[in-house]
Amino acid sequence: MRVFLTGATGFIGSRIVPELLQAGHHVIGMTRSDEGAARLSAAGAEVHHGTLEDLDSLRSGAAKADGVIHVAFDHDFSNFVANCEKDRRAIDALGSVLKGSDRPLLITSGTGMGSAGPGKPADEDIFDASHPNPRSASEIAGNALLEKGVNVSVVRLPQVHDTVKQGLITPLVEIARAKGVSAYVGDGSNRFPAAHVTDVARVYRLALEKRQAGARYHVVAEEGIPARRIAEVLGKGLGLPVKSLSPAEAQDHFGWMAMFVAMDLWASGAKTQERLGWHPTGPGLIADLEQMRY
Repeated sequence: MRVFLTGATGFIGSRIVPELLQAGHHVIGMTRSDEGAARLSAAGAEVHHGTLEDLDSLRSGAAKADGVIHVAFDHDFSNFVANCEKDRRAIDALGSVLKGSDRPLLITSGTGMGSAGPGKPADEDIFDASHPNPRSASEIAGNALLEKGVNVSVVRLPQVHDTVKQGLITPLVEIARAKGVSAYVGDGSNRFPAAHVTDVARVYRLALEKRQAGARYHVVAEEGIPARRIAEVLGKGLGLPVKSLSPAEAQDHFGWMAMFVAMDLWASGAKTQERLGWHPTGPGLIADLEQMRY
């Protein structure tokens, strides 16, 4: 299959490239830079120059592919709402050239979009279009394309990690370093789901090959690691004290991250494991945090 991959040189995309190539697929990787183009060529992928803002470049990349994986996202969370809207436009553009065909389009969202309510794990079969998280725009765009006959499915991500990056945990490291304390909110019992980046890459390939329109997948290897446990490991690695903050104190301490740090993001990936025959094998989040070079 000829696969157009956005975000091909990013943290996750760069792991999807070899996963697809080793399975015999041809990768058309999108990049905005000459450096990225060189890396893609060295990996054995075809280079496609483009950006999320250039919708024509997205359309032309999708037009020459048998399937599309859209993993690129602008992770400037200080401008989160605008970036979610940018993602909606990108999804619309990609889907516009896939109408009338069975060519699969995989889009990316977060496990929080499957929230089943307080005290319940997020579930693959749940999507609340009125969810207050702006990232819902991505799945709303996907649903609109699905209604128009595009073969859309969704990969929902937890905290994706290795020993270099760990999703939202990475900015927590920088905040702890800047503030001189590794903090959590309240009793720190709220949870973060996680999966190693190599396990995540495998789900994208399996979901692409499955070609099941309307499917939602949770790439969850660990359903919920308590925030306090994460803060303790970061504190040890950074040589900093660990402290509980009240919700009122959290806004000043965490800044833009305050909207995430107290959320209980517990999520299940059991249905994804069953439906794709996916069994995570990578290290856990705590193990990677313990091996980090702080």
